[in-house]
Amino acid sequence: MYVTLKLALVSTVVLMVLAAPISYFLAYTRFPGKSFIEALIYLPMALPPTVIGFYLIILMGPKGWIGSLWEKFTGGSLLFTFLGIAIASVIYSIPFAVQPMKAAFAKIDRRLLENAYILGLSKRATFLRVIIPNSFGGIAAAAILVFLHSIGAFGVLLMVGGSIPGETKVASIAIYEAVEMMNYRTAGLIALSFIPISYAFLLLINKLSDGPRA
Repeated sequence: MYVTLKLALVSTVVLMVLAAPISYFLAYTRFPGKSFIEALIYLPMALPPTVIGFYLIILMGPKGWIGSLWEKFTGGSLLFTFLGIAIASVIYSIPFAVQPMKAAFAKIDRRLLENAYILGLSKRATFLRVIIPNSFGGIAAAAILVFLHSIGAFGVLLMVGGSIPGETKVASIAIYEAVEMMNYRTAGLIALSFIPISYAFLLLINKLSDGPRA
């Protein structure tokens, strides 16, 4: 569970930083081929986890361009490491960060942005002082979805990281291995720990979605 929660936290923090400018760009920019870019970002949502895992193994392995560069500069491998599964988790969960953020940004009244520009705010200042505060619900929902998606990841993490205790063995893999060994008590206890965590976060998402009531 420690590795699982650590991975979910790292994935969430990284994706909140990466997804915010991507979502802003998609929400407020029009350009040829935009739909193709969006489809590419959302592709991990549609692909089987094993397909994503396979291509990550190719890219991050010793013969892949990412893996070979990493090995050249560090002398180690990305596969079967916590960093490797963190990268896999970020790629696997990126649609769950971008989609709600983009929707939240798109709902903002354009007149607020126009007024900010008239008052002399730069696009960066407008993003930080107008867009972010007025999109808190969507950003929080994105963070929660990424966190939940990360703690439930299985196939892509098993392929990229294997099952190294204390390093890459997350709770979903531990459940699978416990069931394989017919150790249902251990599997049940780990599985049971997911329920209150997931339920609490889903309640929070519903509260954020409802918004303030008059």
